Amino acid sequence: MSSGRTALNQKVIREPLTRERVLATAMTVADTDGLAAVTMRRVASELDVEAMSLYHHVPSKEDLLDGLADVLILEITEAVHRATPETDWRLALRNRCLVAREVILQHRWAPALIGSRTQVPASLMAYFEEVLATMIAGGLSYHLAHQGLHALGSMVLGFTQELFAIPEGETDPGEDVEAELEAMAASFPHLTAMVASEVHDHDEDPLGWCDTQVEFMFTLDLILDGLARHHERAP
Repeated sequence: MSSGRTALNQKVIREPLTRERVLATAMTVADTDGLAAVTMRRVASELDVEAMSLYHHVPSKEDLLDGLADVLILEITEAVHRATPETDWRLALRNRCLVAREVILQHRWAPALIGSRTQVPASLMAYFEEVLATMIAGGLSYHLAHQGLHALGSMVLGFTQELFAIPEGETDPGEDVEAELEAMAASFPHLTAMVASEVHDHDEDPLGWCDTQVEFMFTLDLILDGLARHHERAP
């Protein structure tokens, strides 16, 4: 044998393509280049396979994004489970929300993905079951717990849902904020005054224009304190 290498040794042994590998690669693409970059073609390229190979594991782009949402929620769930448990329901919910936010800050595309889903992922149902169980174990009625879920909303997943969608990658009002405020002042004096006084420090890296850590914690504590007061007044 002239080369000393057999045909078997010359073959590149590929790791089997699985749904888990596809979704993990999709998450890496999203973390690197944003959610818009997550396409079947791009994920296939990263895996060094043909795009058609993905369809055995994710039948469509929507299924790919649904799967990505599941992976994200499972990551949040696992992080919550690793955290130090709290016996007080209010502290337990507060810690859950803050731990979830730590995960979301690593995946800044996550709010846009979650907001775009038309079906509730199974992992999210399980996650909300845990949130509800925490409140019920704390003595809250199902009625008050239901109201609590509505009040907390996306905060249990670590972010505040913006009223208006902000383009991906933009997290501050921009350098022309003074010109915009001046144009608004005549028609909307109170809104202008509020925005001028609350323009966020650019040293902080918020998830959205109005989703800073300080605002998140303020709103979270306000909701939890309100739920606690309603619970204490219950007959």
